[in-house]
Amino acid sequence: MALPEIKTVRTIARSRFFRIEELDLVFANGAERTYERLPGSGTPAVMVVAVNEADELVLIREYAAGFHEVQLTLVKGAAEAGESLEEAANRELKEEIGFGARQLEFIKKLNLAPGHMGFTINVFLARGLYPEALPGDEPEPPEVVTWPLARLDELLGRDDFREARAIAALYLARQHLQNTPDN
Repeated sequence: MALPEIKTVRTIARSRFFRIEELDLVFANGAERTYERLPGSGTPAVMVVAVNEADELVLIREYAAGFHEVQLTLVKGAAEAGESLEEAANRELKEEIGFGARQLEFIKKLNLAPGHMGFTINVFLARGLYPEALPGDEPEPPEVVTWPLARLDELLGRDDFREARAIAALYLARQHLQNTPDN
């Protein structure tokens, strides 16, 4: 399938974090449509599946503004200028759970709602955790919650753990751990 031709791009709204664009498109069959999208900001983001020495996931419970509720999820955040994805993952661990990681393995880049948004998140598996804290940028520090990796299916069934990208990251990390020798 060929990409449609972009005839016009207009910014129709802007906030501190988001820009909304309209795209006037012409498809290969001649159909014309206007789409709205949130284009990516160019700032890469990371999500980290942290596993401690007791084979427990290290999760956070934090405020989710989109739903105005507190949810159980994984460590995540945006990379800062000049920071590699690995450095961003390690910094976010230190800010949100008070641990750094001796081993960080890239798992997969995930698209978020690609029909409307140009955002991605890069999933990492963190092991070899050691205590090291950095000040975070959250208004309240997230609550740290450990969960046995062996009880992953139970975690996935919880009402307060439902962020799709965190669920996808856990499935990917579990598959990676099962396929990696000596784990």
